[in-house]
Amino acid sequence: MPRRTRVLVVEDDPVSRRLLELRLASAGYDAVVADDGDRGWEILESVEAPELAVVDWMLPGLDGIEICRRLRLRGSRRYVYVILLTSRELKADVVAGLEAGADDYVIKPFHWGELQSRLRTGERIVRLESRLAAKVEELEEALLQVKRLEGLLPICMHCKRIRDDANTWHSIESYIERHSEASFTHSLCRKCLREHYPAYADDEPVS
Repeated sequence: MPRRTRVLVVEDDPVSRRLLELRLASAGYDAVVADDGDRGWEILESVEAPELAVVDWMLPGLDGIEICRRLRLRGSRRYVYVILLTSRELKADVVAGLEAGADDYVIKPFHWGELQSRLRTGERIVRLESRLAAKVEELEEALLQVKRLEGLLPICMHCKRIRDDANTWHSIESYIERHSEASFTHSLCRKCLREHYPAYADDEPVS
């Protein structure tokens, strides 16, 4: 079964909070609820923070605007898509909410179909963000591997084994296989064939 998307609901009105929780569950989401801004922020700071959040503007403790600001200031953590929920209708309020870091804005009383559509948009953006982050991580790892291979490698002058950063010696084959996507098959060059297997030296050339 695919993982259900988790949505944080930060709403101090118990009726509205419960209604949102039930609506989200019926739409296939896992709702996580908080009745004040401080608790909402605590959930967003946790390791298992939901990737979508519906946050009321006016809240006890931290308000929705402050929650948005804090989310955007923390930088490198996993992105959370925030829909700000409010009864404020002035364009200046919409601008203030978006500039604080909200991704979207829904005015109360809202139509459930509208909020659901905005949540789906948020899901698409969060998934895209996650894929981009994974690609960046892959590129950074590839760059690190290239840097390792470009550096000076301590190699034994007799057995040709390579010493790694942990002071452990490896065969050239195992070292390269561990630090790149290359793999090896073993064969014989003509020089070694004549030296070690002279009886076969006149047979078909060995690559």
